[in-house]
Amino acid sequence: MLISLIVAHSANRAIGINGQLPWHIPDDLKYFKAITTGKPIIMGRKTFESIGKPLPERLNIVITTNVDLTIENCLVVNNLETAILEAQNFYKTEATEQKEIFIIGGAQIFKQSMEFVNRIYITEIHAEYAGDVFFEELRSDDWVEVSRDIHNSENDIIPFSFVLYEKK
Repeated sequence: MLISLIVAHSANRAIGINGQLPWHIPDDLKYFKAITTGKPIIMGRKTFESIGKPLPERLNIVITTNVDLTIENCLVVNNLETAILEAQNFYKTEATEQKEIFIIGGAQIFKQSMEFVNRIYITEIHAEYAGDVFFEELRSDDWVEVSRDIHNSENDIIPFSFVLYEKK
């Protein structure tokens, strides 16, 4: 089973500011939806709060240290390992060809998950943005780039690339 991380970051590696994305790129949002729909997504509480609601057609798993927190239409767990186990359990009841779990943020969850992740989908935004949360640089000893799609449509005035990495 694949455990994947999906993230968008700017040229200076910013992924968020004040609990929000620093940009709005419709084609990146469509890409995220297309790749994650029908699959479990794992996120921290702050990421869930920035989204504001469970994402439809996905098992939403939220990690928090607050043992009393409940969120309607989400599975709330207290650590990453439990989140991964719950995501794996999802596939015991779903007949799906490609079994893939997605880690969708934030920075702390990304950092904790790197030892479990086999694949990383990155939207590299070719502009710098102010941020208060950043994505760490990948170690070239651990990851290999397997594809890069440079994307610049008329809908998106900000050039970006969809890049796929796999663990060596």
